[in-house]
Amino acid sequence: MSVTIKDVAKEAGVSVATVSRVLNGSCNVSDESTKKVNETISRLNYSPNFLGRNLRKCETNVILVIMPTSEHSLYSKIVMGMQSYASKVGYDIITAVSYSTSTAEIRQMNMLYNRTVDGVVLLGTQFDADSLNKLAENYNVALCCEGIHGANVLTVAVNDEQAGYDAVCALIKKGHRKIGFIGTNISAISSTDRENGYLRALREHDIEVDPRYIYKETYDYECGGRAFEYFCSLEERPTAIFAISDLLAISAIHTAENMGVRVGKDIAIMGFDNISMCEWMMPTVSTVEQPCAKMGEMVVAKLIENMNKATKDNHYYTVEHKVILRQSTGD
Repeated sequence: MSVTIKDVAKEAGVSVATVSRVLNGSCNVSDESTKKVNETISRLNYSPNFLGRNLRKCETNVILVIMPTSEHSLYSKIVMGMQSYASKVGYDIITAVSYSTSTAEIRQMNMLYNRTVDGVVLLGTQFDADSLNKLAENYNVALCCEGIHGANVLTVAVNDEQAGYDAVCALIKKGHRKIGFIGTNISAISSTDRENGYLRALREHDIEVDPRYIYKETYDYECGGRAFEYFCSLEERPTAIFAISDLLAISAIHTAENMGVRVGKDIAIMGFDNISMCEWMMPTVSTVEQPCAKMGEMVVAKLIENMNKATKDNHYYTVEHKVILRQSTGD
Protein backbone atom coordinates (compact mmCIF):
# COMPACT_ATOMS: atom_id res chain seq x y z
CA MET A 1 0.00 0.00 0.00
CA SER A 2 1.19 3.56 -0.69
CA VAL A 3 2.26 5.74 2.19
CA THR A 4 -0.29 8.37 3.26
CA ILE A 5 0.06 11.70 5.04
CA LYS A 6 -1.38 10.03 8.14
CA ASP A 7 1.43 7.46 8.07
CA VAL A 8 4.00 10.26 7.93
CA ALA A 9 2.35 12.11 10.82
CA LYS A 10 2.21 8.97 13.00
CA GLU A 11 5.83 8.00 12.27
CA ALA A 12 7.12 11.54 12.91
CA GLY A 13 5.01 11.93 16.06
CA VAL A 14 3.25 15.07 14.85
CA SER A 15 -0.24 15.96 13.68
CA VAL A 16 -1.47 15.66 10.08
CA ALA A 17 -1.88 19.44 10.10
CA THR A 18 1.82 19.87 10.92
CA VAL A 19 2.82 17.60 8.02
CA SER A 20 0.53 19.59 5.72
CA ARG A 21 2.09 22.89 6.85
CA VAL A 22 5.58 21.53 6.18
CA LEU A 23 4.54 20.41 2.69
CA ASN A 24 3.11 23.87 1.99
CA GLY A 25 6.26 25.62 3.21
CA SER A 26 4.50 27.31 6.11
CA CYS A 27 6.70 29.16 8.60
CA ASN A 28 4.39 28.27 11.51
CA VAL A 29 6.29 25.06 12.23
CA SER A 30 9.31 24.65 14.51
CA ASP A 31 12.65 23.76 13.00
CA GLU A 32 12.64 20.51 14.99
CA SER A 33 9.24 19.42 13.68
CA THR A 34 10.16 20.42 10.13
CA LYS A 35 13.30 18.33 10.33
CA LYS A 36 11.39 15.33 11.72
CA VAL A 37 8.73 15.53 9.01
CA ASN A 38 11.23 15.88 6.16
CA GLU A 39 13.33 12.98 7.45
CA THR A 40 10.23 10.82 7.76
CA ILE A 41 9.05 11.75 4.26
CA SER A 42 12.45 10.74 2.90
CA ARG A 43 12.62 7.51 4.89
CA LEU A 44 9.08 6.39 3.97
CA ASN A 45 9.48 7.59 0.36
CA TYR A 46 6.24 9.53 0.64
CA SER A 47 4.98 11.31 -2.50
CA PRO A 48 2.41 14.06 -1.79
CA ASN A 49 -0.65 14.02 -4.04
CA PHE A 50 -0.40 17.65 -5.09
CA LEU A 51 -2.94 17.23 -7.89
CA GLY A 52 -5.56 15.82 -5.57
CA ARG A 53 -4.85 18.53 -3.02
CA ASN A 54 -5.08 21.28 -5.60
CA LEU A 55 -8.31 19.88 -7.01
CA ARG A 56 -9.85 20.02 -3.54
CA LYS A 57 -8.88 23.69 -3.47
CA CYS A 58 -10.18 24.03 -7.07
CA GLU A 59 -6.69 25.11 -8.13
CA THR A 60 -4.23 23.23 -10.32
CA ASN A 61 -1.97 26.07 -11.52
CA VAL A 62 -2.34 24.61 -15.02
CA ILE A 63 -3.71 26.36 -18.11
CA LEU A 64 -4.86 24.43 -21.17
CA VAL A 65 -4.20 25.86 -24.63
CA ILE A 66 -6.28 24.42 -27.48
CA MET A 67 -4.78 24.91 -30.96
CA PRO A 68 -6.52 24.25 -34.29
CA THR A 69 -3.32 22.59 -35.59
CA SER A 70 0.17 21.75 -34.43
CA GLU A 71 1.65 22.38 -37.89
CA HIS A 72 1.86 26.15 -37.63
CA SER A 73 4.86 27.93 -36.13
CA LEU A 74 2.61 30.91 -35.33
CA TYR A 75 0.87 28.90 -32.60
CA SER A 76 4.15 27.48 -31.34
CA LYS A 77 5.54 30.99 -30.88
CA ILE A 78 2.42 32.10 -29.01
CA VAL A 79 2.62 29.08 -26.68
CA MET A 80 6.30 29.84 -26.01
CA GLY A 81 5.28 33.31 -24.87
CA MET A 82 2.62 31.80 -22.63
CA GLN A 83 5.09 29.37 -21.09
CA SER A 84 7.63 32.11 -20.52
CA TYR A 85 5.20 34.14 -18.42
CA ALA A 86 3.43 31.23 -16.75
CA SER A 87 6.63 29.69 -15.41
CA LYS A 88 7.54 32.97 -13.70
CA VAL A 89 4.31 32.94 -11.68
CA GLY A 90 4.15 29.24 -10.88
CA TYR A 91 1.82 28.03 -13.64
CA ASP A 92 2.22 25.34 -16.26
CA ILE A 93 0.91 25.33 -19.83
CA ILE A 94 -0.37 22.18 -21.50
CA THR A 95 -1.54 22.02 -25.10
CA ALA A 96 -4.12 20.09 -27.09
CA VAL A 97 -4.93 20.09 -30.81
CA SER A 98 -8.56 20.23 -31.96
CA TYR A 99 -7.87 19.95 -35.72
CA SER A 100 -10.63 22.57 -36.04
CA THR A 101 -13.30 20.03 -35.07
CA SER A 102 -15.98 20.79 -32.49
CA THR A 103 -16.05 17.19 -31.18
CA ALA A 104 -12.36 17.29 -30.25
CA GLU A 105 -12.65 20.76 -28.78
CA ILE A 106 -15.64 19.82 -26.62
CA ARG A 107 -13.84 16.70 -25.38
CA GLN A 108 -10.74 18.71 -24.51
CA MET A 109 -12.81 21.32 -22.69
CA ASN A 110 -13.82 18.61 -20.22
CA MET A 111 -10.47 19.30 -18.54
CA LEU A 112 -11.87 22.71 -17.62
CA TYR A 113 -15.27 21.40 -16.55
CA ASN A 114 -13.83 18.80 -14.19
CA ARG A 115 -11.26 21.27 -12.80
CA THR A 116 -8.21 19.45 -14.12
CA VAL A 117 -7.05 22.87 -15.35
CA ASP A 118 -7.75 26.36 -14.01
CA GLY A 119 -8.36 28.01 -17.36
CA VAL A 120 -8.37 27.60 -21.14
CA VAL A 121 -6.93 29.72 -23.94
CA LEU A 122 -8.41 29.06 -27.39
CA LEU A 123 -6.25 29.85 -30.44
CA GLY A 124 -9.23 29.72 -32.77
CA THR A 125 -12.41 27.91 -31.82
CA GLN A 126 -15.52 26.19 -33.14
CA PHE A 127 -17.63 27.63 -30.30
CA ASP A 128 -19.99 30.45 -31.26
CA ALA A 129 -20.34 33.68 -29.30
CA ASP A 130 -23.34 32.54 -27.22
CA SER A 131 -21.58 29.35 -26.14
CA LEU A 132 -18.42 31.25 -25.23
CA ASN A 133 -20.36 33.83 -23.24
CA LYS A 134 -22.07 31.11 -21.20
CA LEU A 135 -18.72 29.39 -20.61
CA ALA A 136 -17.13 32.65 -19.47
CA GLU A 137 -19.82 33.10 -16.81
CA ASN A 138 -18.59 30.06 -14.90
CA TYR A 139 -15.08 29.34 -16.13
CA ASN A 140 -11.86 31.17 -16.94
CA VAL A 141 -11.70 31.28 -20.75
CA ALA A 142 -9.74 33.50 -23.13
CA LEU A 143 -9.26 33.86 -26.87
CA CYS A 144 -5.90 34.59 -28.44
CA CYS A 145 -4.93 35.35 -32.04
CA GLU A 146 -8.52 34.91 -33.27
CA GLY A 147 -11.52 36.73 -31.82
CA ILE A 148 -15.20 35.89 -32.20
CA HIS A 149 -17.86 38.45 -33.15
CA GLY A 150 -20.20 39.01 -30.21
CA ALA A 151 -18.09 37.12 -27.68
CA ASN A 152 -17.82 38.91 -24.32
CA VAL A 153 -14.64 37.03 -23.52
CA LEU A 154 -11.07 38.13 -22.75
CA THR A 155 -9.34 38.36 -26.15
CA VAL A 156 -5.82 39.29 -27.27
CA ALA A 157 -5.09 39.70 -30.99
CA VAL A 158 -3.75 42.13 -33.57
CA ASN A 159 -5.96 44.66 -35.32
CA ASP A 160 -6.40 42.53 -38.45
CA GLU A 161 -8.24 45.21 -40.43
CA GLN A 162 -5.51 47.78 -39.85
CA ALA A 163 -2.81 45.18 -40.49
CA GLY A 164 -4.36 44.24 -43.85
CA TYR A 165 -4.67 47.91 -44.71
CA ASP A 166 -1.02 48.60 -43.86
CA ALA A 167 0.17 45.62 -45.91
CA VAL A 168 -1.69 46.74 -49.02
CA CYS A 169 -0.61 50.36 -48.52
CA ALA A 170 2.99 49.14 -48.54
CA LEU A 171 2.37 47.54 -51.95
CA ILE A 172 0.65 50.69 -53.24
CA LYS A 173 3.57 52.80 -52.03
CA LYS A 174 5.83 50.65 -54.21
CA GLY A 175 3.76 51.67 -57.25
CA HIS A 176 1.31 48.76 -57.52
CA ARG A 177 -2.31 49.49 -58.46
CA LYS A 178 -3.38 46.06 -59.73
CA ILE A 179 -3.29 44.11 -56.48
CA GLY A 180 -4.68 40.63 -56.17
CA PHE A 181 -6.14 39.30 -52.93
CA ILE A 182 -6.00 35.70 -51.70
CA GLY A 183 -8.50 35.14 -48.91
CA THR A 184 -10.95 32.57 -47.61
CA ASN A 185 -14.68 31.98 -47.50
CA ILE A 186 -14.40 31.33 -43.76
CA SER A 187 -16.25 33.93 -41.68
CA ALA A 188 -13.52 34.29 -39.07
CA ILE A 189 -12.76 37.77 -37.76
CA SER A 190 -9.14 37.64 -38.94
CA SER A 191 -9.93 36.68 -42.54
CA THR A 192 -12.82 39.11 -42.98
CA ASP A 193 -10.98 41.97 -41.30
CA ARG A 194 -7.84 41.45 -43.40
CA GLU A 195 -10.01 41.55 -46.50
CA ASN A 196 -11.70 44.72 -45.26
CA GLY A 197 -8.27 46.25 -44.77
CA TYR A 198 -7.38 45.37 -48.37
CA LEU A 199 -10.57 47.00 -49.64
CA ARG A 200 -10.10 50.13 -47.53
CA ALA A 201 -6.55 50.62 -48.78
CA LEU A 202 -7.68 50.44 -52.40
CA ARG A 203 -10.58 52.85 -51.91
CA GLU A 204 -8.53 55.39 -49.97
CA HIS A 205 -5.99 55.43 -52.81
CA ASP A 206 -8.70 55.79 -55.48
CA ILE A 207 -8.05 52.32 -56.87
CA GLU A 208 -11.13 50.60 -58.26
CA VAL A 209 -11.97 47.32 -56.53
CA ASP A 210 -11.89 44.72 -59.29
CA PRO A 211 -13.76 41.51 -58.31
CA ARG A 212 -11.53 39.56 -60.72
CA TYR A 213 -8.56 40.29 -58.44
CA ILE A 214 -10.24 38.70 -55.41
CA TYR A 215 -9.78 34.94 -54.97
CA LYS A 216 -11.28 33.19 -51.95
CA GLU A 217 -11.23 29.50 -51.07
CA THR A 218 -9.79 28.00 -47.83
CA TYR A 219 -6.64 28.28 -45.72
CA ASP A 220 -5.32 25.03 -47.20
CA TYR A 221 -1.82 25.40 -48.62
CA GLU A 222 -2.82 24.36 -52.17
CA CYS A 223 -5.29 27.23 -52.45
CA GLY A 224 -2.48 29.78 -52.74
CA GLY A 225 -1.15 27.99 -55.81
CA ARG A 226 -4.57 27.73 -57.38
CA ALA A 227 -5.11 31.43 -56.75
CA PHE A 228 -1.87 32.28 -58.54
CA GLU A 229 -2.80 30.11 -61.52
CA TYR A 230 -6.15 31.89 -61.66
CA PHE A 231 -4.54 35.34 -61.61
CA CYS A 232 -2.21 34.28 -64.43
CA SER A 233 -5.23 33.30 -66.54
CA LEU A 234 -6.52 36.89 -66.52
CA GLU A 235 -5.88 39.10 -69.52
CA GLU A 236 -4.65 41.84 -67.17
CA ARG A 237 -2.70 40.13 -64.40
CA PRO A 238 -2.15 41.76 -61.02
CA THR A 239 1.35 43.09 -60.43
CA ALA A 240 1.16 42.35 -56.70
CA ILE A 241 -0.71 39.92 -54.42
CA PHE A 242 -1.70 40.18 -50.76
CA ALA A 243 -2.48 36.82 -49.12
CA ILE A 244 -4.09 36.65 -45.69
CA SER A 245 -1.68 33.95 -44.50
CA ASP A 246 1.97 33.15 -45.10
CA LEU A 247 1.18 29.60 -46.17
CA LEU A 248 -1.11 30.88 -48.93
CA ALA A 249 1.59 33.36 -50.00
CA ILE A 250 4.31 30.68 -49.97
CA SER A 251 2.13 28.35 -52.04
CA ALA A 252 1.62 31.15 -54.57
CA ILE A 253 5.39 31.77 -54.66
CA HIS A 254 6.16 28.11 -55.32
CA THR A 255 3.59 28.01 -58.12
CA ALA A 256 4.99 31.21 -59.63
CA GLU A 257 8.48 29.73 -59.69
CA ASN A 258 7.19 26.58 -61.37
CA MET A 259 5.55 28.76 -64.01
CA GLY A 260 8.73 30.76 -64.61
CA VAL A 261 7.43 33.94 -62.96
CA ARG A 262 10.10 35.77 -60.95
CA VAL A 263 8.68 36.71 -57.55
CA GLY A 264 10.01 40.07 -56.41
CA LYS A 265 10.67 41.13 -60.00
CA ASP A 266 7.77 40.12 -62.25
CA ILE A 267 5.28 40.16 -59.36
CA ALA A 268 5.27 41.13 -55.68
CA ILE A 269 3.72 38.80 -53.08
CA MET A 270 2.93 39.68 -49.46
CA GLY A 271 1.80 37.25 -46.74
CA PHE A 272 0.57 37.57 -43.16
CA ASP A 273 1.84 36.11 -39.82
CA ASN A 274 5.65 36.05 -40.24
CA ILE A 275 5.99 32.33 -39.64
CA SER A 276 9.53 30.92 -39.48
CA MET A 277 9.38 29.69 -43.09
CA CYS A 278 9.25 33.28 -44.35
CA GLU A 279 12.95 33.72 -43.63
CA TRP A 280 13.90 30.26 -44.90
CA MET A 281 12.32 30.73 -48.31
CA MET A 282 14.10 31.87 -51.45
CA PRO A 283 12.97 34.50 -52.05
CA THR A 284 12.34 35.51 -48.44
CA VAL A 285 8.71 36.44 -47.88
CA SER A 286 7.34 39.89 -47.11
CA THR A 287 4.66 39.68 -44.46
CA VAL A 288 2.81 41.21 -41.53
CA GLU A 289 4.30 40.16 -38.23
CA GLN A 290 2.10 39.29 -35.28
CA PRO A 291 3.99 39.70 -31.96
CA CYS A 292 3.36 36.10 -30.94
CA ALA A 293 5.34 36.03 -27.70
CA LYS A 294 3.76 39.27 -26.52
CA MET A 295 0.25 37.98 -27.28
CA GLY A 296 0.95 34.77 -25.39
CA GLU A 297 2.37 36.57 -22.36
CA MET A 298 -0.48 39.08 -22.26
CA VAL A 299 -3.33 36.60 -22.55
CA VAL A 300 -1.94 34.34 -19.82
CA ALA A 301 -1.22 37.28 -17.51
CA LYS A 302 -4.74 38.64 -17.88
CA LEU A 303 -6.33 35.18 -17.60
CA ILE A 304 -4.50 34.54 -14.32
CA GLU A 305 -5.66 37.97 -13.10
CA ASN A 306 -9.23 36.94 -13.90
CA MET A 307 -8.79 33.81 -11.78
CA ASN A 308 -8.12 35.97 -8.76
CA LYS A 309 -10.82 38.60 -8.93
CA ALA A 310 -14.60 38.67 -8.75
CA THR A 311 -15.20 40.87 -11.80
CA LYS A 312 -13.59 39.44 -14.92
CA ASP A 313 -11.80 41.48 -17.53
CA ASN A 314 -13.48 40.57 -20.81
CA HIS A 315 -11.93 43.26 -22.99
CA TYR A 316 -10.69 42.79 -26.56
CA TYR A 317 -7.01 43.80 -26.47
CA THR A 318 -5.03 44.50 -29.63
CA VAL A 319 -1.23 44.38 -29.89
CA GLU A 320 0.97 46.13 -32.43
CA HIS A 321 1.68 44.46 -35.77
CA LYS A 322 4.58 45.21 -38.12
CA VAL A 323 4.89 45.12 -41.92
CA ILE A 324 8.16 43.41 -42.88
CA LEU A 325 9.37 43.86 -46.47
CA ARG A 326 11.67 41.18 -47.91
CA GLN A 327 12.66 39.77 -51.30
CA SER A 328 9.19 38.64 -52.41
CA THR A 329 8.20 42.29 -52.84
CA GLY A 330 11.51 43.32 -54.39
CA ASP A 331 13.15 44.47 -51.16
